[in-house]
Amino acid sequence: MDYSDLLAYKKAFAIAMEIFERSKNFPAEKKYSLTVQIRRSSRSVCSNIAESYHKRNCPRHFTSKLTDSDGENSETLVWLEFASAGKYIDKETPQSVEDENKEIGKLMNYMIVNPEKFGSGRAI
Repeated sequence: MDYSDLLAYKKAFAIAMEIFERSKNFPAEKKYSLTVQIRRSSRSVCSNIAESYHKRNCPRHFTSKLTDSDGENSETLVWLEFASAGKYIDKETPQSVEDENKEIGKLMNYMIVNPEKFGSGRAI
């Protein structure tokens, strides 16, 4: 198994790609203040999941990176709220992404609570 096989990673990657596509239509003046931030935080969820998986031989590092990923997941929602308030995306987008982000959060929490199921705590 590899990090890309994890359901949390797959869902986070899909959300990041959806955000990337939708943010292509953001106004040019929002390129750095909003577009870059929302793309960065959504991609960071995936990268932190991958990093945590490769640090799974140490439970503290494993859970620390997953906790970072969960924080990025929450940050993405805040940026979506700003995009919605600015009317750069439709009102349904934040809700659908929020639902997915909650699911991703639950999956990461399961990994944090059960690190041994992901090979954490033993030499690999």
